[in-house]
Amino acid sequence: MLASDDLYPPAQYGWGWILLAIGILLLLGLAAWLLIVLTRPRRSITLAGAPLLTPPTAEVLAQLRTEYLGVVQGIEDSYRSGNMDPKRANLELSRAVRGFVNEYSGLEAPVLALDDLVARGVDPALIDAIRRHYYPSIFQRGPAIDPVYGAEAARKVVSTWH
Repeated sequence: MLASDDLYPPAQYGWGWILLAIGILLLLGLAAWLLIVLTRPRRSITLAGAPLLTPPTAEVLAQLRTEYLGVVQGIEDSYRSGNMDPKRANLELSRAVRGFVNEYSGLEAPVLALDDLVARGVDPALIDAIRRHYYPSIFQRGPAIDPVYGAEAARKVVSTWH
């Protein structure tokens, strides 16, 4: 029998607990490494003989203008024939103009609000078209603005966009 004055040896942990702690530390290190590797910006790799991306040529841009002028004309024709109400026509014109700007310049116009476009200093013709024709027709109560004027503003944006 042991006396109460005798010292006891410290409790020993089993090897399984030590291995588990080491495994958890290794997993945390691996997760941190993966997080760093997978979220860093990618370097662009140019392969030998691969064509470099060049800005669109004047011919491509002219074709894009022609395509979107046709879209605007189609929306106006649909409105004039009674197949589209004024509010819907102005919404479609807004989408067409913003889509053109996006394809032409890469500016994410379809998802930017009017204030964002103004802050980025885009062409005043686009700001004017959105502010005077599309926003009032889409977001305000009451009768929509005549889409014929919105189509003319859209043509101006498509024709004069730099």
